[in-house]
Parts: sequence; C-alpha cells; structure tokens
Amino acid sequence: MTDTLDLVIITGMSGAGKTVAMQSFEDLGYFCVDNMPPALLPKFWELVKESGKITKVALVIDLRSYAFYDQIHDMLAKLDETSFVSTRILFLDATDAELVSRYKETRRSHPLAMEGRLMDGIKRERAMLTELRNRAQVVIDTTNLSPRQLREKLFVGFKSASHPTFHLEVMSFGFKYGIPIDADIVMDVRFLPNPYYVPEFRNRTGLDKPVFDYVMNNQAAEDFYQQFYGLLRSIMPQYQKEGKSAVTIAIGCTGGQHRSVAFAKRIGEAFAQDYPVDITHRDIDKRKETVNRS
Repeated sequence: MTDTLDLVIITGMSGAGKTVAMQSFEDLGYFCVDNMPPALLPKFWELVKESGKITKVALVIDLRSYAFYDQIHDMLAKLDETSFVSTRILFLDATDAELVSRYKETRRSHPLAMEGRLMDGIKRERAMLTELRNRAQVVIDTTNLSPRQLREKLFVGFKSASHPTFHLEVMSFGFKYGIPIDADIVMDVRFLPNPYYVPEFRNRTGLDKPVFDYVMNNQAAEDFYQQFYGLLRSIMPQYQKEGKSAVTIAIGCTGGQHRSVAFAKRIGEAFAQDYPVDITHRDIDKRKETVNRS
C-alpha cells in the first residue's frame, strides 16, 4: 500500500450531480462510500489502513446525514493532522434556477423543504454549505453540463495513469447459443470457411495455431480483418468522448469454437497495443460440455 490514502469528499448542493460523480469515481478505481454516518468514519479509516489494499476512497456526503455538517470540520481538521490521508473536497454546484428545474423534472422533494417551498430549502442548504464550499479544492458548476460532460471533467481532473478509464472487452461466441446481451458491437464471421469440417481441426479451437492459420491465411479473411479493425480503431475515440468506460466487441461464428475465437484473438491482441483489453471466449468449451453430458 502507498503511504498516503487519496480521499475525495464529494459534496455540494442537492441535485447538482453527486450520483453521477460517485459513478464516475467508481470507474476511476475509487472505493466509493455513499452517505456513511460520521460516527463510523474512525473505524472505517482503521479498516482501510489495516487492509493495505485500498489506496483511493471517495466519500459521498449529502443532507441525508444532517450530523455530518456538525462534525465535518472537526473530521477534516483531524485528517489534516495525519500523513496517512490526503484529502480533497469536490463541491458540485448549480444555479438556483437549474436546481429548481431538476427537482421539478424528477418530482422529488428537497431534503430541507419536505413540507415547504422548494426555494426555501435550496436557500437553507446553500447557507449551510457556504463554509464547506469555500474550503473545497475543486468546485464544479454543473448548470450547463450534461451527465456525460460532468464525467469527462471528473476523468480529466482525477484520473491516474495507474488506472485507465477506458478499456475493451473482446469476446468470441457461437450464434447457436445466442448473441451476448451485453455486446456493444456484434460481428458475424460465419462467411469464412469453417474449420469444423476439417477432421483434424474439429476438436481443436481457434487458439491452436494450425486452426488460427487456417482461418486467417486466405485473402477474404485478411481483407475483412483490415477493414473491420480499421473501422473499430476509427470509432473507439468517439466512444471515449461519449463517456463510455468500456466497449464490448462480440465476434460470432456458428459454435464459437473456431472462426470467432481466432478473430477475437487477433483483434484483441492488436488493440492491446493501445488500450487495456480483456479477451474472452464465451462458448469455446460448449461442444466439449455437450459431448461429456451425452
């Protein structure tokens, strides 16, 4: 474990985007805790320090925990005295008009205006948070930001080189077992010659070099690979701009044993030069399982 724990306290006006922020910090590799009672914080720090595994924590605090605002300044003072925790406060804000609009849209009640006027609750909350806002190292006005734009700002401000914020999942599958429901991009390679009909390849897979070479060593396969890979490379930056943290590319053949496996392997290894990549073969052992059951 590093010597210092990176702690980000996410707070701000109700309706300003704390839920989006917490989800973004999860994608950034932070251990996120939503609305922990202040009385449990000392024990939580002890457990974090003893674990030796958690290095980044995002603590989301809002008006569901009224006691927090009575204790936050004492807690921050104690944290400032220790070398174990490096603390930053992220304060999310928006104009009163925008907050009213968001509450009207969601039809939710403001925590400080359960039985009164919405604007009265917003004004009370803003007054309560003035000192904390002044103390925050990072203040983001979300008035004119979409959730995607807020994610982008947080990624730029808090990402670390040790935790990439975008990665690829490259998967092979068999159409006879169904299309993966979590796929973003699906490609069919059943137009290629099928190694299943070559006796010495039938019980092998696209991970075996002779089968891989059989699939790839023809002009149709090479032309298709170059065009498909080129297309994927051109659109990945656009997925990143849209705030996607992962893209799943699913490549299918009939049984998910030969052609799709070979192509997923080649595509995944090519992308691994530029992105973190996980390569999986969903149905590679399905035929073996069927034979064993019969």
